[in-house]
Amino acid sequence: MRIAGEAVTSSRKQQVALPFDGSPVGTIFQATAEQVDAAVAAAKAAAPIMREMPAFERAAILRKAHEKLMSRLDEFGKAISSESGKPIKEGRLEADRAAWTLLFSAEEANRLCGEVVPMEASPAGKGHMAMTVREPLGVIAAITPFNFPLNLSMHKIGPAIAGGNTVVHKPASSTPISGILLAELLAECGLPKGALNVITGPGGSIGEQLVFHKDVAMVTFTGSVEVGLRLRNLAGMKRVTLELGNNAAVIVEDDANLDEAVPRCVAGAFAHSGQVCISVQRIFVQERIRAAFVERMVEHTKKLRVGHPHEASTDISSLITEKEAQRVESWIGEALEHGAKLMTGGKRTRATMEPAVLTDVPANVQLACREAFGPVAFVNSYSTLDDAIAKVNDSDYGLQAGIYTRDIQKAFQTARKVHVGGFMINEIPQYRVDHMPYGGVKMSGVGREGPKYAVEEMTEPKLICWKV
Repeated sequence: MRIAGEAVTSSRKQQVALPFDGSPVGTIFQATAEQVDAAVAAAKAAAPIMREMPAFERAAILRKAHEKLMSRLDEFGKAISSESGKPIKEGRLEADRAAWTLLFSAEEANRLCGEVVPMEASPAGKGHMAMTVREPLGVIAAITPFNFPLNLSMHKIGPAIAGGNTVVHKPASSTPISGILLAELLAECGLPKGALNVITGPGGSIGEQLVFHKDVAMVTFTGSVEVGLRLRNLAGMKRVTLELGNNAAVIVEDDANLDEAVPRCVAGAFAHSGQVCISVQRIFVQERIRAAFVERMVEHTKKLRVGHPHEASTDISSLITEKEAQRVESWIGEALEHGAKLMTGGKRTRATMEPAVLTDVPANVQLACREAFGPVAFVNSYSTLDDAIAKVNDSDYGLQAGIYTRDIQKAFQTARKVHVGGFMINEIPQYRVDHMPYGGVKMSGVGREGPKYAVEEMTEPKLICWKV
């Protein structure tokens, strides 16, 4: 762990293992309650330093970190792959994205500004002038998931630093190594001691203690709906950003370019074995082209290579645990029992699932209603576009969705009617560029990420008014 700029251990060791085969990756330490308090105290002590640091200095630290990370993509990519089990090519891509997130955060540090308030719009405002400035909140608790252990951490830490805050980071207990390496990298780039602290261990104990701590001003969390709701209740009056579950849907109209739509849906469904909040899970295809779409999707899916995550040719590796793979396997079984058809895949070996494509999945089974977070997607048909929109909206979630069509009027009508945080036209819902606003509606969460939008969440306006 890192607390107040120092490497810290405890008496409670924890082994980090490669999910694919259980081979050891490293040893970390579980934080004690006293160490959680120490991390918050260190962040609180560093808060005045970060608050007074000029924007250009915060930006310079973040730019330097961007450059350093770009020079170490292979190292960070290997760490990501080893602890999360994602294929090495995806691990390196995540490291590259994290470097860009740092650069976007650096730019936002220099763009942070308030506005002039037109006081004389009111008779009572005559003879007065006013402006707003944006100020940091203080100590931010960042709790991050296993599926993108570096870049999703960066989406919280980069903007927090850009806004002049300090951070206590609690990475997922199964993937803590990337977060520790990130803290070391930022320290090398001149980040003051205590500005970023990393504590490791189970979320049920130290995570909740962190959220409840009186000196934490904001909680930013990415994870499950169940945990997110509990943390929000614990947070009280703290500001909270939550990025939670989803079961992303795509509509494919009969005028869509299948040469483009099919391979993108395959990529969107099975990247990182489907363990992505915006993985393609529900595909609704116009009934006239459903058979052709399914045939092509099965063909493309069968070409994916299942193997060890460190092999360059691997497309699909393991889920994070065997228990999660068993859950996905059981959801597929439930769907089949209720009339769905398995077109390919679905076989499990320990924590690894062959990518599965199903059809005719009923709307009331878990595979349709909940977030699968595994390498499985289904293709159902629809008759009218309004029917498809209703099927997409029939969900407790609303993170991102998409449509494939050549009709721009249909596309924008659908974008207006689908209730989600982000809508993609001729692109899959898994599409994300790291500076765009990202977040959901309904049970998918509150608040937005993307450095510009996260900095706004992590700062607050102060009014300054004077009589002239």
